[in-house]
Amino acid sequence: MNAHNNIPSAAAAEVFPFPPGEEKRLHGLSRNRWLKPGLIALAIGLAGVAAWQAFAPAPAPVEATASSLPEVTVLVPGSTMVAQTITAPGSIAAKRDAAVGIQGEGGRVVRVLVEPGQRVGAGQVLARIDRQVQVQEVAQLEAGVRQAEADARLAEANLDRAESLVAKGFISRADIDQRTATRDSAIARVGIARAQLAAARERNDRLDVRAPAAGLILSRTVEAGQVVGPGSGALFRLAEGGTLEMRAQMAEQDIARLKTGMRADVTPVGSTTSYQGRVWLIDPVIDAATRLGIARIELNYAPGLRVGAFARASIAAGETTQPQLPQSAVMADAEGNYVYVLGKDDQVERRAITIGNVTDAGVGIASGLTGSERVVASAGAFLKPGDKVNPVRAPQAGTAAAR
Repeated sequence: MNAHNNIPSAAAAEVFPFPPGEEKRLHGLSRNRWLKPGLIALAIGLAGVAAWQAFAPAPAPVEATASSLPEVTVLVPGSTMVAQTITAPGSIAAKRDAAVGIQGEGGRVVRVLVEPGQRVGAGQVLARIDRQVQVQEVAQLEAGVRQAEADARLAEANLDRAESLVAKGFISRADIDQRTATRDSAIARVGIARAQLAAARERNDRLDVRAPAAGLILSRTVEAGQVVGPGSGALFRLAEGGTLEMRAQMAEQDIARLKTGMRADVTPVGSTTSYQGRVWLIDPVIDAATRLGIARIELNYAPGLRVGAFARASIAAGETTQPQLPQSAVMADAEGNYVYVLGKDDQVERRAITIGNVTDAGVGIASGLTGSERVVASAGAFLKPGDKVNPVRAPQAGTAAAR
């Protein structure tokens, strides 16, 4: 029997049926015949794919489409007529602060006649000092004046009688000269006595503490019963004329725009009431350390204005034309204030700016923008220079651009 005879086909199996189980064995032999070539072909294919992935050139990057870029709202601010309002903090003080103290010798205060906040006239008595001893001295000097005047009258009468007798030879010319000198000395003593009396009265008057000018009493540091003297310092502080001022501190670029006579509104800290004033003096010196100057705003006294209190001034400094942006468009870091603008190919660029007037309508840009740029209106915190975006134009309501 030949061992290499072909395996009977399936068609022959229909004519000549196989014994049970023989048919399955024959199909298994048929599958095993093609298994090894198939595995070899699969391995060759996998090796080819791996080699192609290893040595094939990298595919060119796919260019991002506009739909895949982030949408960013931009606006073109244009130019807006903006009222220049300069705001600055400061403190309230007297325009002319006069310190009132003892002019004379001093003594015990017997009465204080005024209180802080009270208006007084020039020369008005503010406090009285005990003067019992000085009154007696004045009385003594008054008596001395009367005595000197009596001596002068007597000397004048003696001289007149002597001159009537000199023609008769009863009195010599030398006696006349002597009596004349006596009369002149008596008259001189009258003048001395009167001057001493006037000086004593003046010292008495100076015991009264008087207002040097009309104004408003700001404070007092004396009470009845207190002993005061020339070294006691100021007993009262007086705002001459009752006029106050606010000393507003502002940057040198702001103070350069001020002029005397400009109107200002002053609001004390913690108050909702504003008081109108005007700039009456701009200090000529800028502090070298802080780069701040002082603008003095004149104010009429009102109960809500207290000397030494802090306040904020708003000064109307005219109008100017400049771009205006919403506050969401303006950012700041250690390098200063800036905005993001869109340049060529809608790429984000950083632009340094100087902030001008800030109002409820927006932020005025004093420098850094011309108004024709496309400025990122918001979401700037999520961008960085060089990013490409898909710009969406914002509506122009409220910008009032004047090209």
